Amino acid sequence: MNYIPLSDNAARQAIDSSTIFGEFSRVQAQARQYVGGMYWKQQGEYEYLVKTQLDNRQQRIGPRSPDTEKIYADFSSRKQAIEGRLSSLKDALKEAERLNKALKVGRVPAIVISILQALEAAELGEHFTVVGTHALYAYESAAGVRIAQGALATQDVDLLWDARRRVRFIADMARLETSVLCVLQRADPTFQRKEDQNETAISASGFEVDFLRRQPEGDDPHPFRFSDDEGDLWPVQAIRASTLTSAPRFEHIVISVTGRMAMMRTIAPEAFVEFKRWMADKAKQRPEVKRRRDRRQADIVQAMLDEGLLPLPR
Repeated sequence: MNYIPLSDNAARQAIDSSTIFGEFSRVQAQARQYVGGMYWKQQGEYEYLVKTQLDNRQQRIGPRSPDTEKIYADFSSRKQAIEGRLSSLKDALKEAERLNKALKVGRVPAIVISILQALEAAELGEHFTVVGTHALYAYESAAGVRIAQGALATQDVDLLWDARRRVRFIADMARLETSVLCVLQRADPTFQRKEDQNETAISASGFEVDFLRRQPEGDDPHPFRFSDDEGDLWPVQAIRASTLTSAPRFEHIVISVTGRMAMMRTIAPEAFVEFKRWMADKAKQRPEVKRRRDRRQADIVQAMLDEGLLPLPR
């Protein structure tokens, strides 16, 4: 068998914990809009409402008036409500993670979850798509099955950078004032850029993160480094990456062996099947052992589609 269904207990826990994680993520995104605080500042005869940021920057909203008093009251009450709900959800999430681990609900490598969480925390998640073998974790989570371990084993994850969104990406990186490599180091401090492979970060345990991009089109920047940091990573042009860049997207919550969760953004299962079949049959100089794995992975995902375990395109 290439895959087997989750036990009833594990399947039920996966649904429950995913619901909690989804709500936690939604409220956490709301909370980002209320970082910092507001206070009244006296300046001479006038009193102004000031908005503060986490980095101590300040923004003057306006002189005290009925309108600014309402802004202050609405901000304060909304911030308090969101922080209270987020606190409760943090407790629920911690318990969900404990049950996930106890019931062996997930098996995504812990480092992959940490990487996805680090990208999301930096608000860079939408710029990267998981492609290759690790996409199978999203499909099996959505289908409620366990794929045979032999089809999954790999010590690297491929992240496709979307060059079509480069203007937004550059703005996001400027806001962060950091590098993509530094973001990865929040997941594992031992990540370093691999010698002679500027597109790859490797950890002390040998786990690799490869950053891919499509062949340059139109005004795509080339070559392109993620930030001004000379030690940062450069996404490499990958075979048929333009097909993956334009493929429909598929998102699903995935769970690690430790119970922690993350949202995985990948390509639609149909696009995965088509790409893997092309790699197996037409990719030049592809080692035969990888061709066999490509065919097996394509067959597994197609079988899940045929059984109705995965959603079909709308």
